[in-house]
Amino acid sequence: MPDEPTVGRDAAAWSPLDSDGWYAARNATTALRDVLARAGLEKDFPYLRADLNAFGHGLVELGRVSPDTAELLRLALASGYGRDRDGDGHASTTAEEHKGRT
Repeated sequence: MPDEPTVGRDAAAWSPLDSDGWYAARNATTALRDVLARAGLEKDFPYLRADLNAFGHGLVELGRVSPDTAELLRLALASGYGRDRDGDGHASTTAEEHKGRT
């Protein structure tokens, strides 16, 4: 990672298991997997996985989905989007947590 000392250690020996990004991606992927399974959609997201990019940032890869699954996802997001807003049209606390992320 950028702030880790490399003295006495080859950067090529870096492991994703040493990364907070990996654990964040893995935990988010596991939580999403569990929700998809409860909804009966585990077979609709066959490429769902946790990943780590070259910069050590954790990523959740949703992968390719069928057109039917994409439409189902669109409908779910559209119906849930309004519930994440308060009466003034402001994002809820959960949405605000991700607002500043890049």
